[in-house]
Amino acid sequence: MTTAHIDPRAGPFTENALGAYLRTLHGQAVANLRLSRIGAGADAEKAYGYGSILRIDYEVASEPRHVMLETVRAGPFGHEHMADRAQSLLWAHQAYGRLPRHVPSLDIGAIREDGSLLPVGSVTEFFMLVPFVDGTEYAADLLRIRENGALGESDAARARALCDYLIDIHALRGAESGLYVRRIRELLGHGEGIFGIVDGYPKHSTVTARELRDIESRCLDWRWKLKGRAHRLRQVHGDFHPWNILFRPGTDFTVLDRSRGEWGEPADDVACLTFNYLFFSLQRSGRLEGAFDTLFGNFWERYLGRSGDNEILDVVAPFFAFRGLVLASPLWYPTLPEPVRRKLLRFVRAVLDTDRFEPTRVNDYCGA
Repeated sequence: MTTAHIDPRAGPFTENALGAYLRTLHGQAVANLRLSRIGAGADAEKAYGYGSILRIDYEVASEPRHVMLETVRAGPFGHEHMADRAQSLLWAHQAYGRLPRHVPSLDIGAIREDGSLLPVGSVTEFFMLVPFVDGTEYAADLLRIRENGALGESDAARARALCDYLIDIHALRGAESGLYVRRIRELLGHGEGIFGIVDGYPKHSTVTARELRDIESRCLDWRWKLKGRAHRLRQVHGDFHPWNILFRPGTDFTVLDRSRGEWGEPADDVACLTFNYLFFSLQRSGRLEGAFDTLFGNFWERYLGRSGDNEILDVVAPFFAFRGLVLASPLWYPTLPEPVRRKLLRFVRAVLDTDRFEPTRVNDYCGA
């Protein structure tokens, strides 16, 4: 590389990092590297954009090359997290070349912590590596209780430990109010949210399209009730169900598969776990009673008392609706007895019609 010029407005890219990246991309040395920002012209009056564009001029074997390096800025509209921005660029890399007359993508790269650039344009899939953790799914405890109805001291202790864990993580407030609005929006519209789950119901199931449309409509009203409560933004797990919790002897546990963002509404986690106490109890006896009633009631009482968050009762309904739609889905639980499925959906409709959830009225909501 004989010469290089880096525009000071070009961001964190350095001569060494860009030279090494381009050398890897082309398989040979590059020369006369120049980098400058593109931003004037037709877009100069545009007040907001999703990203920034840098022009790179260089030579490979004395042949001039002119390319653009595009990045996506952090911000609202689904770009808050690094994974959001990566998703956008990965899609663009594959899609650009499929449309006639569209400029193609030559590569897609990643910026490491040390500032070096990594080419990943030839990647077809990504993977993640995590440590193996010993433990037994918390669902095994609930399945045992469903079979024998007995509540041991270890069951009560584990429920208390899970409750205190949620209280601890929910104590951390989020600073970016837009993430709360996004979380509520995605609760409905995301492919893993209410609309996506509803679309996964088989066409010829016992749950009719009219029923599902009615539930969707009620949930849409709840979006407008909740989206102004950004003061509730907290650290969350996002998928706190019994299959994502591994217990070792006693109350030592590890959680798995955190989902849908680091920040959200605490009611999501509480609804996710406590709904499973109702779910297994309905399978056992057709109502919330016995050991599961104790777990459900004690969990809510402890959470409300120790967190001081009584407002959660005013916002939990659509999160119960989401979890209820999953548990009642013939796709997810094809062998669920039909009376249980009907009571789950009755519960969903009832809590959506109630301004404030009352933990002691669960059986009324279920019609049990």
